[in-house]
Amino acid sequence: MDQSVFERDPSDPAHKDVNPFLKLALELGPLMVFFFANSRGEWLVEHLPFLANIGGPIFIATALFMVATAVALGASWLLLRTLPIMPLVSGIVVFVFGALTLWLHNETFIKIKPTIINTLFGVILLGGLFFGKSLLGYVFDSAFRLNAEGWRKLTLRWGIFFLFLAVLNEVIWRSFSTDFWVAFKVWGTMPLTLIFTFAQMPLVMKYSLDHPAAEKAGNNGK
Repeated sequence: MDQSVFERDPSDPAHKDVNPFLKLALELGPLMVFFFANSRGEWLVEHLPFLANIGGPIFIATALFMVATAVALGASWLLLRTLPIMPLVSGIVVFVFGALTLWLHNETFIKIKPTIINTLFGVILLGGLFFGKSLLGYVFDSAFRLNAEGWRKLTLRWGIFFLFLAVLNEVIWRSFSTDFWVAFKVWGTMPLTLIFTFAQMPLVMKYSLDHPAAEKAGNNGK
C-alpha cells in the first residue's frame, strides 16, 4: 500500500497540516455518537424499531459507534487523503471488540476496548523510547516541532499517561454501572486528556524549534 495513505511524520517535507477543528470532529464524533446512543437508546428504538433487534442501549451504542468510526475514517480519507494513525488503530480495535460485543452479546468486550487501546499506545511510545525512537509526533501528527530532548520527554509523559488511562478504565468499568462508564468516557476521560495536554505546553514551548530562544534553552539543557 502506498505509504502516503497514512499520516506522515511531521518532520516529513511532504507532511500536510490538518485543520485542527476538522481533525477534532473526525476523532471525537464517533465517541459522541456512542454516548448519545447509549443515553437515548429507548428513544432511538421508538423512532427506529429495527434497532431493537440489536439489544439494549449499550449494544445499540456499540453498533452505531462502529458505523460512526467507519464514517469518520472514510471522511478522513475523502477529505484529507490520509488515514490518521491513532484513529485508524483505535478503529481496528473498535471493529474487533465491537463485533465480539454484538456477536456474543457481552458488553465486557466494548468496555475493555479503551484498556487495550491505551495500553497499546503506551507500550508503543515507551517501547520506542527504549529503542531510541520518539514516536509521539508520528502517532499524533503534531503541529509543532521539538528538538530531540523535547520529544523524548513528551513521549515519556504521554506513554505513562496512556497506561494511566488504561488502569483508570479498568477501575471504572469494573466498579460502576455501564451508564456511568459511558458517561465517564466523555465527561471524565476527555477532560482529563485535555488538562494533561495543556499541562504539557510549558515543555512544548521550552523545546520548540519554532522559537529561537526556546530552541537555545532546549539545546543548552542537553
